[in-house]
Amino acid sequence: MHLHDFWFVLIAFLWTGYFFLEGFDFGIGVLTGALARDRVERRVLINTIGPVWDGNEVWLITAAGATFAAFPDWYATLFSGFYLPMLAVLVCLILRGVAFEYRHKRPEERWQRSWERVIFWCSLLPAFLWGLIFANMVRGVPIGPDKNVTGDVLDLLGPYALLGGVCAVVLFTFHGAVFASLKTAGDIRHRARTFAGRSGPVAAVLLGGFLAWTQVHSGNGRSLIALAVAVAALAGAWVLVRAGREGWAFTLSGAAVAAAFAMLFLALFPDVMPSSSNPAWSLTAADAASSPYTLKITTWVACAMLPVVMGYQAWTYWVFRKRIGTRHIPASH
Repeated sequence: MHLHDFWFVLIAFLWTGYFFLEGFDFGIGVLTGALARDRVERRVLINTIGPVWDGNEVWLITAAGATFAAFPDWYATLFSGFYLPMLAVLVCLILRGVAFEYRHKRPEERWQRSWERVIFWCSLLPAFLWGLIFANMVRGVPIGPDKNVTGDVLDLLGPYALLGGVCAVVLFTFHGAVFASLKTAGDIRHRARTFAGRSGPVAAVLLGGFLAWTQVHSGNGRSLIALAVAVAALAGAWVLVRAGREGWAFTLSGAAVAAAFAMLFLALFPDVMPSSSNPAWSLTAADAASSPYTLKITTWVACAMLPVVMGYQAWTYWVFRKRIGTRHIPASH
């Protein structure tokens, strides 16, 4: 395996890990508006991700940084071609982080409800936009011979891309509902399980349709295997959460998210940014990669630091592994 192939796999792993972790963060944010009945229940849902949401976003920073270091042409074309959606994602992530920190600073109902609406919308919109961005990245965008995207933002709003955005929202919301049923206690746990049971078939239909479309358009034998794994894992998660096996259900819902995004990367390779204008202008992993010396240095850095990040996050999840419920929220909140 060439180093550029290794780095393509590593970047796919980082993006997939980000969506596995941030996916249920987005889902919890959506559920603060779709599941919680009052301020206390919204606080319970927020507390389930309170110790981990910022650590989960480290994966986004790492994935973007690794893309810049290993594939500068891919990074430049991706972040410039999707400038407006990427900017919207960034603004939403900033506002959501501010909302987590500012919501409890004042006790007034209007103050807290305003920040809770920010959490809801700044969870729903990034989920949709990430699905839109990755769908367009796999489908291809109009790239010219100078490696610049020649289209505008309206070119990103095709039926396939919009389906990808809706699919991401529903899939992440189901993932978040399973996580909520795993991390909460009392009535909200049972309602989260019911919500997951009702949204699971919708997520399965949307995910199956989107991945099947992807397979027909640009799939191969390896992506077909990932498609089957994603749909089977999602079906298994739905069955297990209905049976009250939240731990295994969360494992499988996470596997469905990971397999879905892994399929997109498998369908994409060896390209990193296909050109819909002319296939000869597509960016490939070999052409977009940094120099061999740069890849060697970054490989040593990645091998040293990635286990540290993963170990720290595993420790964090272990420390904050217990369930929480409304009884754990002080009356002053």
